[in-house]
Amino acid sequence: MEIKKMEKTFDTVKMMREIRDKISAETQNMSFEEFKKYIDSQLKASGIKPIGQ
Repeated sequence: MEIKKMEKTFDTVKMMREIRDKISAETQNMSFEEFKKYIDSQLKASGIKPIGQ
């Protein structure tokens, strides 16, 4: 039986690390209140509702 190896077309782990690094760089010197405002503004811009709302 021959096993075929599939090529990756999308690297999820790489994308997640890039997103996490970008957010960390943007928020590294923020206070908790500033961070909350940042999260709220990002959620509003994306149109995504937080869980439970």
